[in-house]
Amino acid sequence: MTGVDRGPRIAVLDYGIGNLRSAQKALEHCGADAVLTADHDVIAAADAVVLPGVGAFGACMDGLRAAGLESEVHHAVTSGRPFLGICVGMQMLFDGSDEDPHARGLSVIAGTIRWLSDGLPRPQMQWNQLTATGAHGDDPMLAGLGEAPWMYFVHSLHGVPSDPLVVAATCEYGGIVNAAFRQGNVFATQFHPEKSGGSGLALLANFVRLASGVPA
Repeated sequence: MTGVDRGPRIAVLDYGIGNLRSAQKALEHCGADAVLTADHDVIAAADAVVLPGVGAFGACMDGLRAAGLESEVHHAVTSGRPFLGICVGMQMLFDGSDEDPHARGLSVIAGTIRWLSDGLPRPQMQWNQLTATGAHGDDPMLAGLGEAPWMYFVHSLHGVPSDPLVVAATCEYGGIVNAAFRQGNVFATQFHPEKSGGSGLALLANFVRLASGVPA
């Protein structure tokens, strides 16, 4: 904890791409002492780390590396602290993306980001319901969300991991689409919890509790 009157310090990685502040503000609303930062010392001292992202995979990876934050992601993941990837921030955790085959991802989660099926409207830009996978029905990030919470999606690609057991939740969009992932201390979502109303805020509140060391 960062102080008597503050919640856990959560570092939201700032690499100059898109509206990264919306995730910070939502975490603050959930009781965190959230800071948008590229400061390595602040990130290293944080109780938890968030990697948000909007836009193109390659541009986001370029921005992250230009900001000197690639190593900070790996340090945060290996530290065991709660780590959350959001939207393109989730995609960046994979090895690479069909959107930009020449761009190298972070390889935290083995697998590739694939286009949604050609026959579907792209992007999926709508509310959709999550279904937790059997292995992750009791994931602390999903605690209290109910059986089929609504979340807001804006995406044309989704993660296809090498190990299907890391898929934490799916949604239905012309077939099953992978919507969230769990690997150790890392949780990652294709949807935007900060734009998903009460269900999204409940998920972020679970993350804040985990950052505090309190089970969700």
